[in-house]
Amino acid sequence: MNATLTDRYIDAAMRTVPDRQRADLAAELRASIDDQIDARVAEGEPQEVAERAVLTDLGDPDKLAAGYTDRPLWLIGPRYYLTWWRLTKLLWAIVPVCAAFGVALGQTIAGEPFGQIVGTVAAVVMSVIVHIGFWTALVFFIIERSERGTVSGVVSPWKPEDLPEAKDTGAKLSDLIASLVFLAVAAGAILWDHFVGFGYTTDGGWESFLAPGLWPWWIGALFVLMLFEALLAISVYAKGGWDVGSATVNLFLNLTVAGGALWLLSQGQLLNPDFFPALMPADSAETVTTIITILFGFGVVAIAAWDSIDAFLKARRRR
Repeated sequence: MNATLTDRYIDAAMRTVPDRQRADLAAELRASIDDQIDARVAEGEPQEVAERAVLTDLGDPDKLAAGYTDRPLWLIGPRYYLTWWRLTKLLWAIVPVCAAFGVALGQTIAGEPFGQIVGTVAAVVMSVIVHIGFWTALVFFIIERSERGTVSGVVSPWKPEDLPEAKDTGAKLSDLIASLVFLAVAAGAILWDHFVGFGYTTDGGWESFLAPGLWPWWIGALFVLMLFEALLAISVYAKGGWDVGSATVNLFLNLTVAGGALWLLSQGQLLNPDFFPALMPADSAETVTTIITILFGFGVVAIAAWDSIDAFLKARRRR
């Protein structure tokens, strides 16, 4: 005997129902379908037309079965979605950057060529991003499916105390003072390094950390850029915060300083080559010089990137 549409519908709906519930739910569903078909037939519809109309109204049998068994039809439901999304964004903001820094630093110390460093860092960052998305989703998927009506404690009830603090837009007087003090201290440190020195040598004298050949033109250019940074800080305070224009100027200044510093580092003209040999034995001075040069370069890039991103974020908050 050929199966009817109703038989096929009930069979499809019961495929995902646990065995212990299947017989009762199948009988209940069949009775409901038969009642609706009979009501339509009583109103004058043909049997086949009424049956097709009733099954169409019921919709996808798998969706109907999920409703019978309280089985969710989503990967991560509304109870955990916001917690999952906030955690994922936080990890995406921190872990790939740390991974990229670690890989780039290790390969640079190992003496790998620039192209290989870039390729390896890009591959690692993409892999980390994918893994973070996959594993966080899997963890929350497991938590949600294993709850079974209990409270897991992953999500606590919202309270007014959970409201985020208002974020800084860079318009406070303290921000201006901090920027000017930092620039003044940096300028003072550069002058101290040139005229006094930063390292006490084994001969009883002082040695400068920066290369003496940077004076006067390179250091003079740096002081000019620092003056522009001070004027920019004053302008931001006067305007009441960062905007896209001031953030763009800040980006240009950071790129100029970082680019010049990296070029000088690559040419061996930024740090004083006699600094570490004057402070320690010659057999370890070369290794220390190489490591400090690499760390100094990474530090310059990190500071420039952070300062630029922070300015654009503050401009966006102000908008």
